[in-house]
Amino acid sequence: MKCIIRYLRPFYSIMALGLSIKVLATLVELALPYILRHILDNVVPQASVEKIIFWGILMIVCAALAMIGSVTANRMASKVARNSARAIRHDLFSKTMHLTAHQTDRFTVPSLEARLTSDTYHVHNFIERIQRLGVRAPILLTGGLILTATLDWKLTLVMVAVMPFLAISVYLISKQGVPLYTKVQQSADSMVRVVREDAQGIRVIKALSKTEYEQRRFEKYNRGLSATERRAGIIMAASNPTMNLFLNLGLTAVIFVGALLISRDSGTKPGVIIAFMQYFTLLSNALLGITRLFVMYTKSAASANRIAEVLETEDDLPILPEKDYPFRREEGYLVFDHVHFSYNGTKDNLTDIHFSLPKGKTLGIIGATGSGKTTVIQLLMRFYDVGSGAIRIGGRDVRTIPAGELHSHFGIAMQNDFIYADTIRENIRFGRELSDEQIKRAAAMAQASDFIEAFPDGYEHMLSSKGTNVSGGQKQRLLISRALAGNPDILILDDSSSALDYKTDANLRAAIAEGMKNTTTIVVAQRISSIKHADLILVLDDGAIIGIGDHEHLMQHCDVYREISDSQMGGAFVE
Repeated sequence: MKCIIRYLRPFYSIMALGLSIKVLATLVELALPYILRHILDNVVPQASVEKIIFWGILMIVCAALAMIGSVTANRMASKVARNSARAIRHDLFSKTMHLTAHQTDRFTVPSLEARLTSDTYHVHNFIERIQRLGVRAPILLTGGLILTATLDWKLTLVMVAVMPFLAISVYLISKQGVPLYTKVQQSADSMVRVVREDAQGIRVIKALSKTEYEQRRFEKYNRGLSATERRAGIIMAASNPTMNLFLNLGLTAVIFVGALLISRDSGTKPGVIIAFMQYFTLLSNALLGITRLFVMYTKSAASANRIAEVLETEDDLPILPEKDYPFRREEGYLVFDHVHFSYNGTKDNLTDIHFSLPKGKTLGIIGATGSGKTTVIQLLMRFYDVGSGAIRIGGRDVRTIPAGELHSHFGIAMQNDFIYADTIRENIRFGRELSDEQIKRAAAMAQASDFIEAFPDGYEHMLSSKGTNVSGGQKQRLLISRALAGNPDILILDDSSSALDYKTDANLRAAIAEGMKNTTTIVVAQRISSIKHADLILVLDDGAIIGIGDHEHLMQHCDVYREISDSQMGGAFVE
């Protein structure tokens, strides 16, 4: 919870004011049974209607003041909780966006989603409730005991005798609650992951008639979550009955002892017994409120720890000093210098990747699934760091370039990139300061302008989430438009033309070559026709380069490349 406290510091003043109002309202509420005792034992025997009315009005005024004070303080508590939770979500989302690829893999996307939603909700709920009950309950408990002691110390001792049992019960139950609710959240993460996967692949699931299979898979995780919640619920559900048992035993003892004292004419009056019963009710509510706080604390503490785990994650891709990786003057603008890389630190996923590409030239990368094509791109953009070797852009090692500066070099379109629910214009602009002219120029180069302008509302046409209301080829051309719109230094097309026909693909390559002559282009593809005209082509297999050169060179010296060409086009190409 220490991480959460710093988000409350800006609200200390309003919290202090709200807590002060809450204290005063609670003290006024504590006075009500005392006034009632005075009316029953001192005013009523005088048979004075005026005095009874006066003290009755005073009780009404006190009750109204207590209500107004509590409502005001509760509204202030809600404001603090709302604003602090908003700040937590803001920072948590920002941190999530800045996590490295390795850190995102470790946390998993469903877990990060749960931390941004249910975990922040639990913390928000606790911040609000601790201001409402965290002040009122202890004051009612302490003040009630003090006032009852002034009324009758013997009956007060009866009440106090119950308190240790209540405290021990709360401690034992809450001690088991935190780890249990941590497991609940972990189980929820697993269920969210399944839901997320099924929502993304719903069309494939239906097409392959695997709805029942996915239903069973979801039910497995759903039962696991339910079982974990049941274990936590059994423990935490014992708190209220246990508290009620001790409170009712205490109340019975107070009535029993009070009746004995009255029967023995020990000076205890009926008004005192009634006041004690009211105070005991207040104390009971206070203790039940404390119990609820402990239940909420177990949830929020588990959630706060999960939030802090993300917020306190250190950047594992720090900017390294240029003295350790000095600038190099070399012919290549984009250089991979004997790069080795492994995702898990055991087996190399890339082995000795070495090439140099001059500025403004085109690099083609081809290979079987799992050969390491996308890994090359991820290392270039420094989503991961190389295990050994170096990657340089313009003579600078990528490890020495700040992330914002590094990524500003790139425009990238991936096969499974995302479209969000907004207009075509905004999907291409993507939050950048781009003019309409730049957007339309990019769409024209991407061969997208014809179908965009065919819509009645043109660039204002609304796209659905994930671009489900356009075809696969149209979606890819929109993604390529987005990549081209920023006029990047390095353009990366990662299998982003797989849904395009050969003619459109050829027109796209010709438009990029004509309109972006100074841009260094990297094309990752499964089709040789997409990389045939590249200045340098890498053929990858199992993370290693098995062929490098231009098309003519590879056709003569790389059997794998020649086999791919013959199998796709019979060795011929249609432009």
